[in-house]
Amino acid sequence: MVKATFQKPAALFVACALAFTLPAPALAQGEVNVYSARQEALIKPLMDEFTEQTGIRVNIVSAQADALLQRLRSEGRNTPADVLITVDAGNLNSAKAAGVLRPIESAVLNEAIPESYRDAEGYWYGLSMRARPIMYVKGKVDPADLSTYEALADEKWRRSICIRSSSNVYNQSMTASMIIANGEAETESWARGLVANMARPPMGGDRDQIRAAAAGQCDLAIANTYYLGQMLNSDDNAERTAAQSIGVFWPNQDDRGVHVNVSGAGVVTHSRNTDNAVRLIEFMASDSAQRWYAEANQEYPVKPGVEWSGTLTELGEFQADAVNLGMLGDFNAAAVRLMDRAGWR
Repeated sequence: MVKATFQKPAALFVACALAFTLPAPALAQGEVNVYSARQEALIKPLMDEFTEQTGIRVNIVSAQADALLQRLRSEGRNTPADVLITVDAGNLNSAKAAGVLRPIESAVLNEAIPESYRDAEGYWYGLSMRARPIMYVKGKVDPADLSTYEALADEKWRRSICIRSSSNVYNQSMTASMIIANGEAETESWARGLVANMARPPMGGDRDQIRAAAAGQCDLAIANTYYLGQMLNSDDNAERTAAQSIGVFWPNQDDRGVHVNVSGAGVVTHSRNTDNAVRLIEFMASDSAQRWYAEANQEYPVKPGVEWSGTLTELGEFQADAVNLGMLGDFNAAAVRLMDRAGWR
């Protein structure tokens, strides 16, 4: 069972940063170059704190996950990159399979990050976690009528569900997890039922599914928790109002648990600053960095015992699927083919 505890965020990062010390006794020299699929604004405060504590300058290049992977492939040995930060175990596994990441040995990371949230061979480590539950319109759907992902294929949900395209890696990984749990044939049957129950053709991102449900276009939406959390804390009143009309239901709590995934990082194969790269990833797995990022981006810390944000705490505790996320990449191709056969566009 995932546990929720909450610490008030006032001056949280400053206090945690002061409490955190890296193992090296003196400031280091040099730099570390980061290719990041996370927006620079979301990670720069952490990078600046790392530089403050170590003297290691962090240079960030931000782009979409697919574009960064293609860039690393094209640059080969000439890449300036030392660290790849990207979202979803599917993308991390793709980077591993493409040969652009190298395995590392880090006792710090192995102790901090549970086995299910890191690559078994040390090619990548999860740094923040998100869940992908069922979201419903309050007052329109009785959560007692919800149970599992599998039950979303029932006829009672005909034309009720908003979900994004099958080309999205979040949905591919969710489907891969279902193949692992139920087998390919049963999962394909589920996908056909899900397609029949879609309220509209898949379009937009996760926030768009939440907005559509709030606007009455569907009764249920599938989306990652951090999108809802960000909307609940938005400066845009319309965003907050839409999010406040949505409830969260944690599916499969009597069996495998809700599907979860990670954003994570690995060291680039041809890194010229490997020691600094490892040190940066270790810093991002520290209590203070985990706690700050949870507050800033509404994602769950992967390190056990680190407090959740108040927003996530209010969404409730849940049992997470314990499947090793490294396996999702092994079933990604099968998931994509299955979704295509089911008519999930």
